[in-house]
Amino acid sequence: MSSVDHPIAQDARSGGALDARQKSMLEAMGIKLWQPDAAHAADAPAAQAQTQLQHSDSAHQPAAPLLSESNRAPALMQSAQNATETIANIIAPKVVIAPPSSPASAPAIRPARPSGIEQMDWAALQSAVSGCQACGLCQSRQNTVFGVGQAPSDLSQAPQVDWLIVGEAPGENEDAQGEPFVGQAGKLLDNMLAAMKVGLGDDGKATGLSRTRGAYIANVLKCRPPANRNPSPEEVAMCEPYLARQIELLAPKIILAMGKFAISSLTGSTEPVGKMRGRIHKLQHATCTAPVIVTYHPAYLLRNLPDKAKAWADLLLAMQTYRELLKH
Repeated sequence: MSSVDHPIAQDARSGGALDARQKSMLEAMGIKLWQPDAAHAADAPAAQAQTQLQHSDSAHQPAAPLLSESNRAPALMQSAQNATETIANIIAPKVVIAPPSSPASAPAIRPARPSGIEQMDWAALQSAVSGCQACGLCQSRQNTVFGVGQAPSDLSQAPQVDWLIVGEAPGENEDAQGEPFVGQAGKLLDNMLAAMKVGLGDDGKATGLSRTRGAYIANVLKCRPPANRNPSPEEVAMCEPYLARQIELLAPKIILAMGKFAISSLTGSTEPVGKMRGRIHKLQHATCTAPVIVTYHPAYLLRNLPDKAKAWADLLLAMQTYRELLKH
């Protein structure tokens, strides 16, 4: 190979041109020295970039972007800024504060049971029961069920009766009509009361009780539990002061408790009805001392017909107890 075919190019990156001694030595060896002119020097960076791009394509990797002198400084500054932010986030991560969400709807505060029940007269007590919202039953009721009985001579005063009949809670029919013991259970109770010959009619003959003569009928609960379910302890506790005041104003001589919830509320006992039958119980009340006779609820008797005979025995005990009271 001749030196003409392989000229040596002076590398400008090495720091400058060859001196005279170096040039003479190369010429003595027959090696020609080639130096690019200004036009070729200007094209050198573009050619180098093209070579890099081709090499990147062959390796299936994206070529590195080419930066000119004019935009290299901003790029370096941006890179430094990014690095600074990364380090700052590692040392003290940014805390993103979420915008405040809308407050959840607070549960409605149910009004407390009216105060001063123990001092209310009959009219005020009726009004308090009618507007009571002390428990959740107020949301599903149609009517409150205060009670029904012999009409008083003064509507602001309690009726004067000897007998108080206490049931458990209003059912569907009672809720619709606002009166206790209606429907089939009410008809059975009316028959039971009519059979209790403890009064005297205008003709001087023995006569029975009724919801308009000689008796008052009430429930422990004044509102119907949905679907006629059993009342909860909270619901019973909210209604018991109303019943206690009714008892105090009525001042009955004897009380007939029908069903386990009425029995429990009046006597404080949780024994089954079957174990409490056949004897006289003490009323759990601060001022009233009327004896309590317990028996099955009429709705229970409609489902358990053989126990009607037991219920009749309970009524006989109640009538006997009442007659003994009249003697004293």
